[in-house]
Amino acid sequence: MYRIAQEYIRTMEIEKSKFITYTKKVFSEEEAKAYLASIRKEHPNATHHCYAFVIGPNHEQQRSNDDGEPSGTAGVPMLEALRLSGIHDCIVVTVRYFGGIKLGAGGLVRAYSSSVSLCLQEAPKVVMCEMLEYTISFGYEWINKIDYLLQNKNAILLSKEYDVNVTYKFALSDDSIELQLRELSSGTLQVPPPIKTVIEKPL
Repeated sequence: MYRIAQEYIRTMEIEKSKFITYTKKVFSEEEAKAYLASIRKEHPNATHHCYAFVIGPNHEQQRSNDDGEPSGTAGVPMLEALRLSGIHDCIVVTVRYFGGIKLGAGGLVRAYSSSVSLCLQEAPKVVMCEMLEYTISFGYEWINKIDYLLQNKNAILLSKEYDVNVTYKFALSDDSIELQLRELSSGTLQVPPPIKTVIEKPL
């Protein structure tokens, strides 16, 4: 599964109408509505602010809106393009400035669909990977050896804390490091059971 790495904007012109498509990662309907409101504020004189969003690993939440365009010519094709992209937790907003030439129902569907499809194709994305998240605490004397082990395992380091002991939080695709940590410390290092998590990796 994929997510948008960061906000992306793409503009295209069709028959003198300007279509500006924005896309951004969102995790709730409230976030999606807040982002839509910010786009409306940025383009107060636009003819339409059409949108679609999908939220959840199985697109549990889906919404779309034509914002004054003929029914089914904007929001629905935008939503379909978003679903077909394989991107999750995402909103697309297409701002239209009418250029004086009517596109007809078919022309509008093609315009909104293609503007979203092209925007999502070009936008930077991350892949969502299921991994195991570990949190371990250890003495300062183990830092170099543990750093070397984590580097060799291609672990994703999530955080480091330095107090009386050092605490590392990191993610791995398998649990083979548990035995290696125990061997490294001659059984003195405690390795609490990991938790399953989803990590974003750049494509």
